[in-house]
Amino acid sequence: MRRGGGGFGAAPHSTSSSTDGRPYHGNPCLTMHQPWASLLVHGIKRVEGRSWPTPITGRLWIHAASKVPDPDTIKAMEDFYREIYAVDGITHINFPQHYPVSRLLGCVEVVGCLRSQELVCWEHVPQSVRLEGLTEFCWLCENPQKLVVPFEMRGYQGVYNLERRIHDGAVRGLTPVQGPLPVKFPLPDPRDRFSLRPGSLTFDASKSALQKSPTVTAAIAGARAAATQFSKKDQNATSSETRADSNSSNDNPSSIVQGTPAYLQNQNQPSTFRSSAAYSQNPDAEPRRNPRSLDYEASNRLVTVALRELKQLSVSERGGQPVGRS
Repeated sequence: MRRGGGGFGAAPHSTSSSTDGRPYHGNPCLTMHQPWASLLVHGIKRVEGRSWPTPITGRLWIHAASKVPDPDTIKAMEDFYREIYAVDGITHINFPQHYPVSRLLGCVEVVGCLRSQELVCWEHVPQSVRLEGLTEFCWLCENPQKLVVPFEMRGYQGVYNLERRIHDGAVRGLTPVQGPLPVKFPLPDPRDRFSLRPGSLTFDASKSALQKSPTVTAAIAGARAAATQFSKKDQNATSSETRADSNSSNDNPSSIVQGTPAYLQNQNQPSTFRSSAAYSQNPDAEPRRNPRSLDYEASNRLVTVALRELKQLSVSERGGQPVGRS
């Protein structure tokens, strides 16, 4: 099984497809940092942001990387979602009680991908969803399911194929999740389930621009600051130890990404929704055990400043009453 840019070739009952419409047999999985991984699986996060378009539609398994999240990072992201959901009238959110690491958490259904400027102007989805469009490409996710007992496993860079033995156990432990405000993304062409792709929407940006309150603006700043903790320190560094801190530069506020996955590096391929022959290679092989390690540098000062600003704005707008943790 190949990892990194492809290798979707394990389970014949998978319903995932490449975004050019060609089906493949596999169980794609994405490693994300906490708290973004759990927020996605719990249905709170509905848009996964990347610097590259999604290579698949259909079920995507979510794995939490090994880095333990900083409490300020968790608070920044919970405050971000608390503020943007309030725009749609949602005042209470059941955030995860724990943010486990090095675990397979569950799955979501990727139904399409849009550029940020398309999503933020899309009037057919709730405003809170539009406020999640913080990165170049926005993967649109529905139908979250979580594992009753998260599986311990290692993760890899990019979108990789979940091992058959893990997948077969995981599908038996899934349970549906009801998020605070589930969304069904409308297809531009109901006859084409792959029609939600970059450039598929037409909009008038002058009429559709979102008006952001000071508290929402501060919450977005806090989310961006939290995401700066996950930047590549040395892209060429290698390690003999397998680590689950893969795909790190691609993680969030929806995910602020700085790297480019291997399957997008071949400039002879089409520039949008590229497919890779690696997706269909050797379905029963095991993934390599020595992926590149990625080092991270925390920017707690930025997070602290953003949180302080959000707290001050929240106290002011709420008549002196600070925002409580849901």
